[in-house]
Amino acid sequence: MSSSSDTASNASSPALPGDDAAREMVSLYQAQKKIYPKAVSGWFIRWRWALVWFTQLLFYGLPWLEWNARQAVLFDLGARRFYIFGLVLYPQDFIYLTALLLISAYALFLFTAVAGRLWCGYACPQTVYTEIFMWIERKFEGDRAARMKLDAAPWSLDKLGRKGGKQLAWIALAVWTGFTFVGYFTPVKVLGAEVLALGLGPWELFWVLFYGFATYLFAGHMREQVCKYMCPYARFQSAMFDKDTLIISYDAERGEPRGSRGRKIDIKAAGLGSCIDCNLCVHVCPTGIDIRNGLQYECIGCAACIDVCNGVMDKMGYPRGLVRYDTQNGLSEHLSRAQLIRRMFRPRVLIYSSILVLICVALFWHMLTRTPFKVDVVRDRASLARLVDDGYIENVYRLQVMNATEQTQSYTVTAEGLQGLALAQPLHMSVGPAEARWVSVALRLPPQTAQSAGGGAHEIHFRIVRDASASEVPSQLVEKSTFVVPR
Repeated sequence: MSSSSDTASNASSPALPGDDAAREMVSLYQAQKKIYPKAVSGWFIRWRWALVWFTQLLFYGLPWLEWNARQAVLFDLGARRFYIFGLVLYPQDFIYLTALLLISAYALFLFTAVAGRLWCGYACPQTVYTEIFMWIERKFEGDRAARMKLDAAPWSLDKLGRKGGKQLAWIALAVWTGFTFVGYFTPVKVLGAEVLALGLGPWELFWVLFYGFATYLFAGHMREQVCKYMCPYARFQSAMFDKDTLIISYDAERGEPRGSRGRKIDIKAAGLGSCIDCNLCVHVCPTGIDIRNGLQYECIGCAACIDVCNGVMDKMGYPRGLVRYDTQNGLSEHLSRAQLIRRMFRPRVLIYSSILVLICVALFWHMLTRTPFKVDVVRDRASLARLVDDGYIENVYRLQVMNATEQTQSYTVTAEGLQGLALAQPLHMSVGPAEARWVSVALRLPPQTAQSAGGGAHEIHFRIVRDASASEVPSQLVEKSTFVVPR
């Protein structure tokens, strides 16, 4: 009673200089109120759940797949090797991560320019896990009205059981998520054995608990606060929108003036629009906004309001699409679906698409033509150059050959660049599957060539050739180095 009277007195009092700040504080407080999203069914929610199933089967399932008697996807940081099905990558393959990040960025720009926050609404981990956690919450506490009633009720055994059961289910899912995350860096079967034996290492235990706690906190408790206040994408998304971007829109021309009515009423005679002001679009929104107020940065593009509004339109016998995917130009100019699609192919979309295609083609071409081994050459700093038998000049190097296949490979090493340059002893080496091997290599230069070349550092090249069987394509790498001739 006191709060309502205070509100009434504030409404009747004259405006004061600090009123704007006070109203901002009140609106911020109201934004922090708990949101109770209502369950909804429809075409778009089915798509969301299809992506929930797809992404989670991928995330939880990949660590358990085997490939060549090992884990199919494993990022072995200790050994500095990254296994992705048939690929064996080393830190030197950082270019692939760069290309992957570029592809992700331009794909995000492209999807956003075409149809708004598709990533946020359907595939973002925050959205996906929030959907899963809310599904668990509904199973224990019921839908929106039941949850609100339960929260307002005094504590009882029933409330304790429902709340406790929900929390235990959330914690179990969060811990399993943390365990799966760490399973990408420590072989998941080894990790499982360590858990059963209570022998988890300190770092493994830390990351299981940390990732699990982050999942529990963000998806279970913070939910829309992450999207509204922590995620930077909500703040700069408008830079990628234009008037031909498909966004979730309320057709105010058709819907206004809104108001409640019976099913059989003639809305034209009553001077009403199609919106019956049921507020269901607000009740199903996971961020608690009213889409009828226009596009807002809090909208994550989940399309729950479209599904629920279409359901209301069906019950009232009105055409669907009062809330729909449309563009600003589409609403103002009454464009058809074919016209919307034609306007989709505008300069920024074509530029993003072209760049994305070029990066993807370059990445796949590089992966198909990549040499299946890596080589590092390091000079022996303890002995840059020395005289040996018959006046020959000798330089010593350390050569690392990294086998990027999962079969034992043999390599032959030669050197070139100066006349008469040769290895002190022929080098033919074998490297095991996905192994790296260091060898010392001594190069010798005849005194006549050394005299004609003059003192100082001279460019040379190591040529490493992989011995191939009849069914394989021979491959080689050439690594640049220097040969020092004493002055």
